[in-house]
Amino acid sequence: MKSEYDFSKSRRNPYTKKLKKQITIRIDDDTIDYFKALAEEKGIPYQSLINLYLRDCAESQRNLKIDWT
Repeated sequence: MKSEYDFSKSRRNPYTKKLKKQITIRIDDDTIDYFKALAEEKGIPYQSLINLYLRDCAESQRNLKIDWT
């Protein structure tokens, strides 16, 4: 191992803006079961599927219609 390294020609990681942030979220059991079953069909992890769904909602600026009556 060198005692010093030269980083003068280095460049920033172009993927740092795409890094994911870990959060805690409360989701109903039925909703988790739905996404787990769908993820199994698609062959991807359910958390990735939920992320894809939420990203699609954000990109299309989808609004949720809530009727509390």
